[in-house]
Amino acid sequence: MSDIIRHNGIIDTVTERRVRVRILQTSACSACKVAGHCSASESKEKLVDVDVSNGLTDYSVGDQVVVSTTASAVGKAMVVGFVLPFVVMVGALLVALLLTSDELLSALVALASLVPYYLLIYMLRSRLGRSVTFSIEK
Repeated sequence: MSDIIRHNGIIDTVTERRVRVRILQTSACSACKVAGHCSASESKEKLVDVDVSNGLTDYSVGDQVVVSTTASAVGKAMVVGFVLPFVVMVGALLVALLLTSDELLSALVALASLVPYYLLIYMLRSRLGRSVTFSIEK
């Protein structure tokens, strides 16, 4: 089993140091023959920025490419994006419940605890972006 995750995409924009690729992410049932008649099929369009380290790009808008990353990088992104915010929110909820015994106030404190978390993530975005890298190939 491969540790590399690959998606086909089309180049949307090209700059000196970055290539933006448009990926059509589909659910498993979107490939079904009756997906057009069913409301369960789903597809989303994603934009992925791929840094080009050497600054020399031979890519142009409209080229079909393959964008890849490692499963461990995806795992790190999932932990930062979903697991840690959940832990922060539940922790804040429990602490607020112990201190106040007011469920409504505790719920509001738990939701408000995500604001500093996501502000911290925003401030550290360049550092976190180095751990989740994408590569591109024609």
